[in-house]
Amino acid sequence: MEANAVNGYLAAASWCEVTGYDGAASFFYAQAEEEHQHMLKFVHFLNGQGIAAVIPATKQPPKTFKSIELICKTALKNEQGVTKAINKMVDIAQKDKDHNTFTFLQFFVNEQIEEEQQFETILQKFNLLGRDKLAIYEIDKILAAMAVSPTPAN
Repeated sequence: MEANAVNGYLAAASWCEVTGYDGAASFFYAQAEEEHQHMLKFVHFLNGQGIAAVIPATKQPPKTFKSIELICKTALKNEQGVTKAINKMVDIAQKDKDHNTFTFLQFFVNEQIEEEQQFETILQKFNLLGRDKLAIYEIDKILAAMAVSPTPAN
């Protein structure tokens, strides 16, 4: 799921960049990098447990998008799916009394809260500011301000 998110955010960033949404492009490039770091956390955790990580194939992301708003709606839906998957893993770790995995997953539990809130906040901006050209310009500026590079994984 993290690998698919990387590619999805890269595709969104690329579309935004060629469409003239520089702020959104920066934001989605930063999101792609953050998801890449999350994927690496899983790889390093598994390898550290003596389990060779299997790197999955990824789905082909869309090539074009209709709007920044629809990208954010899709991103929120995808993040909600990741949250469900993380919660399911936490449930299994608790049931199996796998304290190492449970502790490891707490980072992702907290991260998913932030991810969902972030996209909900962005989507609220469309309701507050509108969807005309000036509103999209303002939202693009907001996304530029949100484009903070994540801290690399240890």
